[in-house]
Amino acid sequence: MPVSNIRDVYRPSLATLTDLYELTMAAGYVDAGIADREAVFNLTFRARPFHGGYAVVAGLADAIEVLDTLRYTSEDLAHLASLRTADGGPLFQPAFLDRLEQFRFTCDVDAIPEGTVVFPHEPLVRIRGPLLQAQLAETMLLTIIGFQTLVATKAARIVDAADGDPVLEFGLRRAQGVDGGLSVSRASWIGGVAATSNVLAGQLYGIPVRGTHAHSWVQAFGDEQVAFDAYAAAHPTNTVLLVDTYDTLTGVARAIETGRRLRERGHDLAAIRLDSGDLAYLSIEARRMLDDAGFEATKIVASNDLDEGTIGSLKGQGARIDTWGVGTRLATCYDQPALGAVYKLTAIREADGSWRYPVKASEQLEKVSIPGILGVRRYTGSDGLFRADGIYDESLGLDAGGTIICPWNLLKRRQVDGGDTVQELLEPVLRNGDRVIPAPSLEAIRERVRSQLDALHPTIRRLLNPHEYPVGLEERVHERRTDLALSVKGLPRRAA
Repeated sequence: MPVSNIRDVYRPSLATLTDLYELTMAAGYVDAGIADREAVFNLTFRARPFHGGYAVVAGLADAIEVLDTLRYTSEDLAHLASLRTADGGPLFQPAFLDRLEQFRFTCDVDAIPEGTVVFPHEPLVRIRGPLLQAQLAETMLLTIIGFQTLVATKAARIVDAADGDPVLEFGLRRAQGVDGGLSVSRASWIGGVAATSNVLAGQLYGIPVRGTHAHSWVQAFGDEQVAFDAYAAAHPTNTVLLVDTYDTLTGVARAIETGRRLRERGHDLAAIRLDSGDLAYLSIEARRMLDDAGFEATKIVASNDLDEGTIGSLKGQGARIDTWGVGTRLATCYDQPALGAVYKLTAIREADGSWRYPVKASEQLEKVSIPGILGVRRYTGSDGLFRADGIYDESLGLDAGGTIICPWNLLKRRQVDGGDTVQELLEPVLRNGDRVIPAPSLEAIRERVRSQLDALHPTIRRLLNPHEYPVGLEERVHERRTDLALSVKGLPRRAA
């Protein structure tokens, strides 16, 4: 029976799946008497991954499952009690550990639904609640959502490059460990791949599984023809033969011979697989050989360090490849191994009940945080295409129209039209720690990705040098951010 949550994969407690400083800060908040102050944190990212035009948010269901079941077990507490300072004393005092023993996550969580296309500086997840609790969520949210968003984005780009051809995810053996392999399969399926080679991911998530055989199968028999015939005998209704162990085109000829024997038994050769060499030339020659022998329905599968760029190039060269097996460059997000997501404190209650809006200043404008209780509104034109996203502060509100200002380029401003369809992207997920909406199925998330991509202008969706989708701060949010950043640097808030 397929499952869809991380708790069924990792039975032990995940409470200590965090960086140590989250816990030392939490203990310090208790000592300072501010642990229960209401605070707001936002999870965002600063740059479009893979130099592309968009990202696809993923991993939310897994992250919420961890938060929903976050408890510190006796084993967790014993481990924390064993940690020592430099002088040999306990790192955490018993009173703090007693507090963790009673820990329950009671924050409000709002998030952009999985499968939505998103852009830099937008809050993907907003946590609002006691400072200690919101702080302890940081590392877990970043590792789960950051990685799965990166993989789902990469998968969507590869599927786009394949232009309707099935893409198979073959990344488990090259993934960054066991969890990396499972997260890759989940996020790749969301991003649009047709199947995975990962049998455990198929078992857990209900993702279709596909595979062929390895070169070792041929090597084990010593004779390629004997090996092909033996594989066909073992799997007559699903015979896919890897033809490049010795010489690719000779292997194709031998696969055709095996196909003829299959037909004598009432079956057919499903596909051959190319895994090395000049895939454009070899696929064209293999297609000619198969067709000439009457195997027009036999498919050609290709693998070998493929990604969106290589697939696009091969298609441009006229390669006759029907199915693409993508492994290393998808599973490791080869050309960008991290999303660079960040989790920032953007609002906190003072002792008198008023809100204070902290800001992280920087010499780089794109790294200046955006303070406030932030939301995102998406403007869609009458043609059904997304036109722009506006980041606003809930306490300030946002008019139907107005000017939005690019967070990293003050010269980029855009007037949003009150006549556009306006959608709130952040949706309530938890209230006081309790779920208010069920997690959607992976299939529903996957379908959302396709509909979201269809609503992007082709110039934003293109893989090379895409147009920049307009994302901006509502004017009052921009002004407050500017004033606060100048203030913390000791500069005048307004030019003379």
